Amino acid sequence: MEKPLKYLLEEHKLTLKKAFGQNFLTDENLLAEIVEKAGVTENDAVLEIGCGAGALTRELAKKAKKVIGYEIDKRLAPVLKETVGEFGNVEMIFKDVMQESLTDLEKSLGGEYKIVANLPYYITTPIVMRFLENAANLTSMSVMVQEEVADRFSALPATSDYGAITVAINLRGAARTVLKVPREKFTPAPNVDSAVVRIDIEKGKFAGADLKAVRDIVRAGFSSRRKMLVNNLINGLRLTREQAERALTEAGIPLTARGETLSAENYVRLTERVKQVKNG
Repeated sequence: MEKPLKYLLEEHKLTLKKAFGQNFLTDENLLAEIVEKAGVTENDAVLEIGCGAGALTRELAKKAKKVIGYEIDKRLAPVLKETVGEFGNVEMIFKDVMQESLTDLEKSLGGEYKIVANLPYYITTPIVMRFLENAANLTSMSVMVQEEVADRFSALPATSDYGAITVAINLRGAARTVLKVPREKFTPAPNVDSAVVRIDIEKGKFAGADLKAVRDIVRAGFSSRRKMLVNNLINGLRLTREQAERALTEAGIPLTARGETLSAENYVRLTERVKQVKNG
């Protein structure tokens, strides 16, 4: 970035809005490392969500074939013109990405693409889930999130951080934390440390599985962490105890198991067995 962030904001008479979760990174070495950890190459189209003042956008533009950036705060348009206006491979869109047609958005990216973003904390999970569950051409997501959220995204079964969103991620791919970012790296500094999580999409993973039905069973499985899974299935799916126990047994899952001990593969197998016992 040619001008310091503080100077740019003052020059354009801008104050950061907490409502938009605006905490900006300006350390060029750190930003370059984020782009490197995301695996961005000259052949990649990249979607950035929440461009802020454009510091990460600049680093992406140096590496990627094409960058489409979404920024909800239209006041930042003149700032972004200064920071990324020189790059012919950047397209800025001042809209809420959650209100955009995903089909149209993917068409504009022209095929496979990666998401790289410093996500606003207040909307992290909805954004991640929308693209995980509905995107057709996404190959990976590398997103800056709160450190505790990063722990949940990449948790292992039977740990305290493992939850429904972990399973949802594992149904489409695999997550790993690739970089820790202390709070003092941001302007203004948030109250928590952050981390970059990379989620690599595995095309064809659980091909043929009814993922909508799987997600319903995952929700039931985590509806009460203190209860055994068999009871959550009875309450959440309106199964009889006999049906719930039969489904678990046929899926090779102990009757004493709890929802947080099952892997994504376990949930896919259990879903098939639940469908069978309900139908016959």
